[in-house]
Amino acid sequence: MSKREKITPTNITRLPKGYIDWISQPIYRFIHIESAAGIVLFVSTLVAISLANSNLSESFTRFWQISVGVTFGDLVFERSLHKWINDVGMTLFFFLIALELKRELVLGELRNPRLAILSIAAALGGMLVPPLFYFLIQFGESGQHGWGTVMATDTAFVIGCLALLGRSIPSSLRIFMLSMAVVDDIGAIFVVAIGYGDSVNWMSILYALLGFIIVRVMGFLGIRSIVLFSIVGGMIWIAIDMSGIHPTITGVILGLLTPTNKWVSKEHLSIIMDTVVSSSTIEQWSGDKVEGETLRTAAAAARETLSPVERLEMLLHPWVGFVVLPLFALSNAGVSLTTANLTSPITLAIFLGFIFGKPIGITLFSWIAVRLKIAILPENLNWGMIIGGGMLAGIGFTMALFIAELAYDPNQINSAKLGIFLASIFSAFLGIIFLRYFSVKEKRKDA
Repeated sequence: MSKREKITPTNITRLPKGYIDWISQPIYRFIHIESAAGIVLFVSTLVAISLANSNLSESFTRFWQISVGVTFGDLVFERSLHKWINDVGMTLFFFLIALELKRELVLGELRNPRLAILSIAAALGGMLVPPLFYFLIQFGESGQHGWGTVMATDTAFVIGCLALLGRSIPSSLRIFMLSMAVVDDIGAIFVVAIGYGDSVNWMSILYALLGFIIVRVMGFLGIRSIVLFSIVGGMIWIAIDMSGIHPTITGVILGLLTPTNKWVSKEHLSIIMDTVVSSSTIEQWSGDKVEGETLRTAAAAARETLSPVERLEMLLHPWVGFVVLPLFALSNAGVSLTTANLTSPITLAIFLGFIFGKPIGITLFSWIAVRLKIAILPENLNWGMIIGGGMLAGIGFTMALFIAELAYDPNQINSAKLGIFLASIFSAFLGIIFLRYFSVKEKRKDA
């Protein structure tokens, strides 16, 4: 233990503290606040919009167009900073999204098939109905190809809004919204890969499929090294990138392939730790080779009591929430308000798709699934909460911007971004107000 900290019955199970903990622990606590990632994403968005409408706007735009890459002989692997963030950074984002979905389906609340079907049905409604509203205005127009923009929900902002409501809403609504947002984000990225990709190179697809098979074989053999899996995953990403399909789909497939089984059970860990403690008292540890090997075994056993899905989630959450998404917002959210048009048909189509399409689609498809008895409502979750959650799902920020960058021409993108911003702001406001009012009304009724 540190000389600054004395061993007592209350701190014997904690690691010793140093002066750096005065700085690191508050940061660590902030990172683990449920709404923290949403706060950082919101601030990054404000910074991007401010810079895009300042005297630095041209320099700000040029910065993200700086080309970065490597060259191997005749092979040139190069793209702008903006493209690196959108292609590689968002691959990590969708990898994390897929990990969360698999954990919920295998280890979490969605192990009940009928609860899982409710979230899937709601996500399908949230993906299918909004494009109908979009087509009402844009069918046959120049912006018709942007229908995918209104499909997905921004998970970070939705979770942040739910956190603002605190305990006034049931935990079942959080689980429903998280799982639904994850499913429709995955659905949207498949749409991106197929609908907004280039012509397909089938040989590269074959290499990618071979890579996925290797990943499965590595898992079957019991290989646990994250480094090895990362190397194979990187090669798969390159193959899919060369195939003409958008490479972010790599993250989705790899996330769904990640094992959920634990290598060491809690009972096995308990036996190992008891053996370590009984083999030597604290005062007798000398640090020789045998004792070092014993401690390494205990450390590995403690690490492997978590499944690969859980370990990777814990590893990636801070990086995605506090690095990838803020960088994405800075490089994509900058919209020039002087050139944006509030009355643009594209702005209106996106706004209506999110504001009306999301709550109608989510509520309608959920109701149909329950009526057909293939799904059930979770405990403490009612139709008022579903409607309010559908309103919040109109926050399409991150994924909507991502698809918009692929779908629209440079002269259309500002109108699209404005529609996304307005829809996200209105959806957040309406959803929070409705859920707050409905929860208070329900509590009065119960009283």
